[in-house]
Amino acid sequence: MNTVVLNLEPIVHLTDEQFYQLCMTNRDLKLERSVRGELIIVSPVGGESGTQEADLITDLNIWNRKTKLGKVFSSSTIFRLPNGAARSPDVAWVRLERWEVLTPEQRKQFPPLMPDFVIELRSETDRLKPLQDKMQEYLENGLCLGWLINPQEQQVEIYRPDMPVEVVQIPTLLSGEEVLPGFELQI
Repeated sequence: MNTVVLNLEPIVHLTDEQFYQLCMTNRDLKLERSVRGELIIVSPVGGESGTQEADLITDLNIWNRKTKLGKVFSSSTIFRLPNGAARSPDVAWVRLERWEVLTPEQRKQFPPLMPDFVIELRSETDRLKPLQDKMQEYLENGLCLGWLINPQEQQVEIYRPDMPVEVVQIPTLLSGEEVLPGFELQI
């Protein structure tokens, strides 16, 4: 099953509040919104991808509980990016000081910020190019470090600001670098 993209812009422009209400009314759908206002219906993943995603979140959360440096988010969290898109990375992390400046209402709804770190895990249903475009969009909106894990090609693409994408082969040991000090992930 592929991702479905609906172009609503010729008919209606959804405000942030309208998009939030649409998501709350249709909780069984995983929705995102592109910077062009397109409504993106994201396909569900199978068991293998689901357990891999859970492992990634678990590993990051264990590190974060020890360091207390930020907040970890699952793929169910939608972030309102500075460019107006509403995106949901498979795994996300935000530095604590950036999270704490948000109002309680901003924390409750879709946080208006770009996470500092994200992981996108390519599932069997994902095409690679849209994920790579999504990672570039993250960089353009302030991402500090991102990993696109591509089990089908046995590769990880590492995204950093103002640097070319680095591609490493799986198996590999990934470093959280200065963004996630001391965090390492064996892929």
